[in-house]
Amino acid sequence: MAIPVIDFSKLNGDERAKTLAEIANACEEWGFFQLVNNGIAEELLERVKKVSSEFYKVEREENFKNSKVVNLLNESGDGKLENVDWEDVITLTEDNVSEWSYQTSGFQETMKEFRYELKILAEKIMEVMDENLGLPKGYMEKAFNGEGGENNAFFGTKLCHYPPCPNPEKVTGLRAHTDAGGVILLFQDDEVGGLQVLKDGEWIDVQPLKNTIVINTGDQIEVLSNGRYKSAWHRVLSTIDGNRLSIASFYNPSLKATIAPAPQLVKETNEEMDKTYPKFVFGDYMSVYVQQKFLPKEPRFQAVRAV
Repeated sequence: MAIPVIDFSKLNGDERAKTLAEIANACEEWGFFQLVNNGIAEELLERVKKVSSEFYKVEREENFKNSKVVNLLNESGDGKLENVDWEDVITLTEDNVSEWSYQTSGFQETMKEFRYELKILAEKIMEVMDENLGLPKGYMEKAFNGEGGENNAFFGTKLCHYPPCPNPEKVTGLRAHTDAGGVILLFQDDEVGGLQVLKDGEWIDVQPLKNTIVINTGDQIEVLSNGRYKSAWHRVLSTIDGNRLSIASFYNPSLKATIAPAPQLVKETNEEMDKTYPKFVFGDYMSVYVQQKFLPKEPRFQAVRAV
């Protein structure tokens, strides 16, 4: 099995209906798919790879060599490390632009441009989900913005590197989890693999494909779709060779947004499903998630019901 690869440009042509169906199937059956011809210029993607690699070498590599996880691995003996991840990560948001790298030439400008294009792509994907689910155009975006109106939704980017690990059997790159938020857009390494998604009890490799954007759906899409689109468990394996680049951007609800299954997708007769997905404020969900990220997701829905 391989996760679906979808040509996003065909949404605008004669194959629109087929492409919509492919995306619907990927959301329902996988929660993961790769977009080729995604509308982001290859020249920009190449620049992103270049500045990200330079940023790590100049500003992060030495710190990682002296990090907690490296020291723990060196002291671990024959045991396997738990509750840690073999990754270097920084978060980029609109609120911390002043803290973005000044040392790496072109980093700020390139990442701002990249994030701008990714946010547009995320909104297009949500419109496709609206259409496939039979919801009014803009339903998900409006839900994410909350009652305050436009541009309240959160858009953050995690720039990660997974350096070569001398003992990959002892520590994971990133432990298995589902994502808390909405639509996740991942720009991953062209060559170094390691990302896996859980499908029917089997871990499936998300194969590196040059200049594609990997899409996965988070917990809030599962709730809004009333379970039609499940958030998928995924993990990153550490590897002995290669320094894997991973840039994950998250289009999430505002912390004040109220999230619940879309009324159009709730059937009065489906009482069991109604009990699965409560109505809640996203900030309350995040308070639970940060404590339970690597645990089963279903208890999170139940915990936030009681908040």
